[in-house]
Amino acid sequence: MVDQMRKRTIVRDISWLSFNGRVLQEAADHTVPLRERIRFLGIFSNNLDEFFRVRVATLKRMSEYSGSKSKINMHMEVSPDKILNDIQAIVLEQQEEFDLIWGGIRKELEKEKIFLATEKGLDKPQQQFVQAYFEDEVYSNIIPLMVESIPQFPYLRDKSIYLAVMLSRRDGSMKRKYALVEVPSRALGRFVILPSPAPDQHHIILLEDIIRYNLRSIFAYFGYDSYQSWVFKVTRDAEIDIDNDISTTLIQKIEKGLKNRRKGKPVRFVYDKEMDKGLLDYLVKRLNIARKGDLIPGGRIHNFRHFMDFPDVFPKKGQRKKPFLHPLLVRMPRVTDVVLEQDVMLHFPYHSYNPVIDLLREAAIDPNVTTIKITGYRLASNSKVINSLINAVRNGKHVTVMLELRARFDEEANLEWKERLEDEGVKVLLGVPNMKVHAKLCLIKKRMNNFTIHYGFVSTGNLNERTARVYSDHCLLTSDRHIMADVNRIFNYLEKWKEGTGPLKACKTLIPCPTNLRRELLRMINREIKNAKNGKSASIILKMNSLSDEELIGKLYDAARAGVTLKLIIRGIFCMLSENSKFEAPVTALSIIDEYLEHARVFIFHNEGNEKVYLSSADWMVRNLDHRLEATCPVLDGSIVKELKDILDIQLSDNVKARWLDNELQNRYKRDQGEKKIRSQIEIYNYLYQKAQQHGAEAIQLKPAIADGMASASLGKGPEPAA
Repeated sequence: MVDQMRKRTIVRDISWLSFNGRVLQEAADHTVPLRERIRFLGIFSNNLDEFFRVRVATLKRMSEYSGSKSKINMHMEVSPDKILNDIQAIVLEQQEEFDLIWGGIRKELEKEKIFLATEKGLDKPQQQFVQAYFEDEVYSNIIPLMVESIPQFPYLRDKSIYLAVMLSRRDGSMKRKYALVEVPSRALGRFVILPSPAPDQHHIILLEDIIRYNLRSIFAYFGYDSYQSWVFKVTRDAEIDIDNDISTTLIQKIEKGLKNRRKGKPVRFVYDKEMDKGLLDYLVKRLNIARKGDLIPGGRIHNFRHFMDFPDVFPKKGQRKKPFLHPLLVRMPRVTDVVLEQDVMLHFPYHSYNPVIDLLREAAIDPNVTTIKITGYRLASNSKVINSLINAVRNGKHVTVMLELRARFDEEANLEWKERLEDEGVKVLLGVPNMKVHAKLCLIKKRMNNFTIHYGFVSTGNLNERTARVYSDHCLLTSDRHIMADVNRIFNYLEKWKEGTGPLKACKTLIPCPTNLRRELLRMINREIKNAKNGKSASIILKMNSLSDEELIGKLYDAARAGVTLKLIIRGIFCMLSENSKFEAPVTALSIIDEYLEHARVFIFHNEGNEKVYLSSADWMVRNLDHRLEATCPVLDGSIVKELKDILDIQLSDNVKARWLDNELQNRYKRDQGEKKIRSQIEIYNYLYQKAQQHGAEAIQLKPAIADGMASASLGKGPEPAA
């Protein structure tokens, strides 16, 4: 059965590359503002970096063991080597497309009188500026390395870019030498604004080109008179190996893993294709780079992720619509009072995130609140959530934070949060061995009239007010006693996980992973199949980031063959083959890539008209269903159910930013000829704003966190971290 299923699915990593191709489409779309097209190139680049750090590194590890009969290889229909070869071909093709798009954008920038200068062609004032900037700011931040004279080749950092320099004399009287200079973009940023010859022009130079201009002053000591340089970067395996040494704590293991990550094995070498062949051969040999699969030739510029922060020198300013308060909260002085009376569903980034912070702030100073418990996965760098919790501790509340130290690429930040929280007296939980805690939950206990009342929230997104500006998520603020009883059970499990999964299995309303959700999903799909076979209406609507679990995909195939109507909105990885002549009805499978990152998970089962509607933190992937603690929550309020369904209907009607997810991974736009254009993110904003007005409340406009343009956040953070 497993082998048959594997022949009926798309390889996960190839599907992810198709997703990143959709990001690249946004950079190519001339209807997208120019600044945002540049940011999409940065997002594409950042995604690809993380894909190589995580997925390609994993495949290379698997390939190394391909000779053994390990389970991880025996059960794969497509070998790791075949997948790696396919990845290489797709990445090279996408790199060519990337270069063409960037070339076109450069021309459009010049039409807007925005010029990206290089070290060549600077006028006199610009030359003087570049030389002074180098001497004042750059020189003290670089350490030139004459690599041929160093027995041990220096460690090259991941996420950094380097100038590979070739020194020579024009008369050939001295042997050529090689040197390396790390570009200090971490300290100084990547972009420098130059003096412009005209007031309506903007001239920008990259930091590496400032260094190029000053190579002579860096290496004058050696007596050379010719300096050539090319940019390259190394991508390393980012996996953190957690050893089984019982004498070390999880914290020590994470700290050790972070140190090892910095010296992970190179999995990709991206370089300027104009690089001198002798220098390229030297670097490949010294870095022990495999020529097959690891070498990615590119253009002059690398680490395009920095272009997400391209200087705002554009004459035409976009204006993102501002988030507004939920209508139930507009005239209410306290969020808590509303939540104790009725459920409130916040839809980010359309609704303001402030009510979440306000709920915590109110709890922090409420004399009747005794306890706050919350999960933390990816927190904002200056987290208002954390500040509220610290304030609560100082006000005598018992505060517990489940802090997931293994949130990929946030491990170091979370270690720092742990130290700060514990210093303030917060009880910090570090999770469960071999299981990431990915649920987004908050529980607040309040004493009223000699009774303890529970309220809080269940969310599809991280408790991060910064990403809430650009991630599309749903957050249910509730005091429903059945929901909150199960939230309490989940925290009981997190505090006493050594006693077993009993609290998770005891949940009656929430459906947690890894104990319950897979079984419940199979049961609900089977119910729709049965109804379809009995001639009854049967349908399933699913929205999520990724769909790759083969057992559930197989069950969806069964549903489609039985006549169940399937409508799927999947942003990223989609391993299902949506087209099959044996399906009783066509499967609608869409991906929407637009200004906001579609991050929410919503599951709707028709259930003979008595619909079951759920929010979830879990994608349909093996890692989520079987190896993470996730929470799936029913939506019980009828008006909220209608609102969620209306939002999904708008997304299913999108004919501007939606792409069909077909078997060939063509990423064709869903363009309905002759019909009204529906761009779902704009229509959802209008829909929710009109609802606010219809409630008789004037929607309060808030200052936008990012005044114009799109998110600089990664569309998927790569492979998920992608996803």
